[in-house]
Amino acid sequence: MGLTYKKAGVDISEGEKLVGLIKKSVRSTFGRGVLGDTGSFGGLFDARLRSMRSPVLVSSIDGVGTKLLVAQKAGRHDTVGEDLVNHCVNDILACGASPLFFLDYFATGRLKAETGARVIKGIARACRENGCALIGGETAEMPGLYSSTEYDLCGAIVGVVERRRIIDGRGIKKGDLVIGLQSSGLHTNGFSLARRVLLKRFPLRRYLDELGSTLGEALLSVHRSYLRTVWPMLQRFPVRGISHITGGGIVGNTRRIVPRGLRLRIHWGDWERPSIFRLIQRVGKVPEADMRRTFNLGIGLAIVLPEKVSTEGIAYLRRKGEHPLVIGEII
Repeated sequence: MGLTYKKAGVDISEGEKLVGLIKKSVRSTFGRGVLGDTGSFGGLFDARLRSMRSPVLVSSIDGVGTKLLVAQKAGRHDTVGEDLVNHCVNDILACGASPLFFLDYFATGRLKAETGARVIKGIARACRENGCALIGGETAEMPGLYSSTEYDLCGAIVGVVERRRIIDGRGIKKGDLVIGLQSSGLHTNGFSLARRVLLKRFPLRRYLDELGSTLGEALLSVHRSYLRTVWPMLQRFPVRGISHITGGGIVGNTRRIVPRGLRLRIHWGDWERPSIFRLIQRVGKVPEADMRRTFNLGIGLAIVLPEKVSTEGIAYLRRKGEHPLVIGEII
C-alpha cells in the first residue's frame, strides 16, 4: 500500500472527530446576530445594529505566547482558550468597544481531538461569559512544523462602539489620574522570562507557600476579562483613556494613549505586587527596570479619569467588586 495523507502525519478523521466534540459548545455562544451554523466556509453575522446611530467596528488579533508551553507541560488545556478570548476582549474594550464575534486558529503537529476539544471549549466558555459569538475557526495539523505534542493558538475578535464613544486617549489632560485594576497574575505576557527563571528550579506541581498554590496553578491563572466591570462604567463616567497592560508593562502600554506634550508618572511603591512577581524577581535576580518593562506587576488594566470624578469612579469600581488603586497621574 502506498503513502497516504494519514501516514504523512495528517489525520482527517481526527479533525472530523474534533468538530463533533465541539459543536455543542460552539453553538452555545450563538446570539441573535449569528446566521448559519457550524461548518460553513465563513462565519455570518448580521451587521444591522439598530440600537446604534453610528457604529464603528473594532478588531484585534492576538495569541497566548509561551504560556502555551506551560499548559502543555502541565497537561492542562482547558484554560488557555479563556486566556485568548479575554485578552482580545480587553484589547477592544480599551477602545470603548464591546465584543460581537470571535474566530480562533488552532495548529498542532499531531491532532488529538480530545486535547483540541478542551482548548476550544475553553474558548467557547469565555465567549459565553463575554457575550461574544464564536462564529468560526481553523484547525491545522502540520507535522514537521510542530512536534507531535505541541500546539499553537491565536484568535481574532470583532466588536463595536458608537463613534462618539470611542476611547483613544485624545481627551487626556494634565492632572488626570490613572486608576489601576488588579490582574490575576501574569495574564499572557512575560512567560519566556518566567519559565526561564522558575522552571529550572521548581517543578510545576511543587506547592510553594509564598504562592499559596502550586507553581503551575499560579502560572496558569486565567487572564482576566474586565468587560463586565468596565463596560457599565463607560456609560456613567467620562473615561479618557484605557490601557490593557500586556507586553511592555504599565508604562509601555499606557504611554501609547497619552497625547504628545504630556507624560505619565507612576507611583511604583503604592501597591503590593502579587507574590508570583516577587518570586520571579528574587529567584532570577531580575533587574527592577526589566520587571517593570516585562510584567503587569499586578495591574491588568489602567483607566484614565479626570481628577474631579475619580473619587466617585473608584467608589463605583469598589461596588463592582474591584480593588482599584490610584497608580499614577498625567503630568
